[in-house]
Amino acid sequence: MNEGEDWVYSETVKDHFLHPRNFLMGDEKKFKCDAVGIVGNPICGDQMKMFIKVKNGKIEDLRWKTYGCASAIASTSALSELAKGKTLDDALKISAKDIDDFLGNLPRHKFHCSILGHDALKEAINNYRKNS
Repeated sequence: MNEGEDWVYSETVKDHFLHPRNFLMGDEKKFKCDAVGIVGNPICGDQMKMFIKVKNGKIEDLRWKTYGCASAIASTSALSELAKGKTLDDALKISAKDIDDFLGNLPRHKFHCSILGHDALKEAINNYRKNS
């Protein structure tokens, strides 16, 4: 392995970082959601907020906000694309490996960032189920 090679991001990771899908810009109150999940990752200090709309047991729409690194942003952008339209149970089955595969692999030392969005989604789904 060449020096610095373990820091190389795929073109898909770069695209999702520079052009994140389903990112919530502006006032959170303007996105009418059914539940919110908030998590933090003590390993890297990132925080993630996930907002979901549920219709007929499926994720109709979702938005997210983060204080996070490029890998967390790209991973959550990818997750948001993978989760839309899925049932709540199927959305929970999306793994860190699924996200990593979708992105064309994160650098090994940034793989832990791929779970941040999933944890926030899981928290939002749990909150939805508690309050429905």
